Amino acid sequence: MSEPSYHIDFLHHQAAHCENGATANLLRYYGISLSEPMIFGIGSGLFFSYLPFMKLNGLPVVSFRPWPGQIFNRVTHRLGIKIQRDKFKDQDESMAALDRNLQQHIPTGCLVGVYHLSYFPPAYRFHFNAHNIVIIGKENGEYLVSDPVMPNIERLTAQNLVRVRFAKGTYPPKGRMYYITETSSAFDLKKAIVKGIQQTCKDMLTIPFPIFGVKGIRYIANRMRKWPKNLGEKKASLYMGQVVRMLEEIGTGGAGFRFIYAAFLQEAAHELNQPWLNDMSKEMTAVGDRWREFALIAGRIFKNRAGQDESYKAAADVLSDIAEREEKIYRKLRQIKLA
Repeated sequence: MSEPSYHIDFLHHQAAHCENGATANLLRYYGISLSEPMIFGIGSGLFFSYLPFMKLNGLPVVSFRPWPGQIFNRVTHRLGIKIQRDKFKDQDESMAALDRNLQQHIPTGCLVGVYHLSYFPPAYRFHFNAHNIVIIGKENGEYLVSDPVMPNIERLTAQNLVRVRFAKGTYPPKGRMYYITETSSAFDLKKAIVKGIQQTCKDMLTIPFPIFGVKGIRYIANRMRKWPKNLGEKKASLYMGQVVRMLEEIGTGGAGFRFIYAAFLQEAAHELNQPWLNDMSKEMTAVGDRWREFALIAGRIFKNRAGQDESYKAAADVLSDIAEREEKIYRKLRQIKLA
């Protein structure tokens, strides 16, 4: 007897970042159409942390995003949308719960590890357990996957889906899944935008620990200057490679996130009728350019192709400049309020 098939009429859109895309696509299914930048801004997706005590592939974690799931949580909360989040100890139970949702035509987001995603090109598979996909159906024993970073609908066998939902390592996903249970068209978009901006400014300016926000950017810059002396050239190079990987390969990282946020500020300027946000958008774009400049220097150091002026100090100096610029932007944005 063949397995039952479930097909959800789900419109797949590719996105720059997985959680933005998964959130936008889920909302669109329920009739709420918001751009990826708007999702990112309302969800306060811009962040920075340097966690030397937490290791990914044996190296300190550098993150340019809040904790996985926060963007989805914040967006739905600020728009008055009810959601359900689940995690599991038992693999069979997790798949049965997913199948029940598909049977009820409920598209379901899943947090997965990317290393064993069979449709990912081998060059992009690494041990990272905070990737977001949406399961939108089941056919001939395979699950239909809306992966926001892929151009088309993909497929996973049940065995492969279990493997990525229960990937091992740093921040194991533990079968986490999430979905929308109730929506409302009566949300206040302007209020949600302001709340999102205020949260970003708070996160980047006021967390008292030196490893978060603008202080975190300065912290890693100061450490970076000393890496060759304190770690030795080989380990210093690996540390720099980790920063580049988190910056450029995992999600959209530093520069990409700044460009997305700049686009959000342009949309916010229009929605709130506050033209000064366009100036903030331009300043954030310039900061994104500086992040790209840092990535170029750091990448050349890691590949041992650095020129005479491309040193750890030069890279750290760019980070220090970025911290100064971003602090000024967030202090200005912190003044935002509804007109």
